[in-house]
Amino acid sequence: MSLTSPGLSVFFTVSIDAEFDLGAWNSISGLGMNIQTRARDDSAMTFFQHHLPSHIDYPHITLSRFVVSSSTDVLNWLSAYHLLPIPTVGEICCVDQSGSTIASWQMIGISPVKWVGPTLDAGAALSAPTEKLEIAHMGFL
Repeated sequence: MSLTSPGLSVFFTVSIDAEFDLGAWNSISGLGMNIQTRARDDSAMTFFQHHLPSHIDYPHITLSRFVVSSSTDVLNWLSAYHLLPIPTVGEICCVDQSGSTIASWQMIGISPVKWVGPTLDAGAALSAPTEKLEIAHMGFL
């Protein structure tokens, strides 16, 4: 894949199942996790409290960018998922301008949640069309 500069110091590449290369994205939000815990007081020491882990929550990840030629690859993935809705694996990589990976996150159980395409208005002031993709996942590898 030939990477072109989106005008930022870093950007993000997204691939799903090593089959769908969704291209470079300018912004990402929601990458994280939350471990729900239950507090349990220690019966022997009154000042000590255990925090027992229970459920792990993963927020939805939202990616956004200007509409580019790889935007059709996103629609191809959405169409393939619509025909066979099986959560898959994928990877988000943070890369620099030379294409070197700074950090990467591999996830399982990736499913598309929402895609918002550009709002097009010929009479509006000049603005670049953008798209947003929201995905859900079941955890990190």
